[in-house]
Formats: sequence, structure tokens, C-alpha cells
Amino acid sequence: MSNVSFDIDDDALSEASELLGTNTAEETVNLALRETVLRLRRAQALAELAEAGAGGGADDLPHKDPHRG
Repeated sequence: MSNVSFDIDDDALSEASELLGTNTAEETVNLALRETVLRLRRAQALAELAEAGAGGGADDLPHKDPHRG
């Protein structure tokens, strides 16, 4: 894990902490980053699925083994 130092918007940090149910700034920032990455990955996957479905090419999507991490 990296140790960084920078200014953070106090109001945004406070609101994020409330919404995420976190207790420390470090916990809030780490969870917000993880949640953002997951949300953007889901949005990208959904866009790829919609694009493939629109062209009738859903069979061309990469398949993942659900039993592998």
C-alpha cells in the first residue's frame, strides 16, 4: 500500500464517509476508490454487452469460467 499526502475536499470526504459508512479518511478514500473501479468496470462490461447484443454478436464476447477468480 502506498503512503501519500495531499489535500482532500473536507465536504466531499465527509459526505462520502456518511454514504459509505466509514469511520476514517483512509477507510473512506480506499473504499471510494474500490467502489469507483468496480462501478466503472461494470459500466464498461454493460456497454460492451449492449454493443455486442445490438450487432447480434453476443457469441463473440470473451467467456469467463465462473469457477475461476
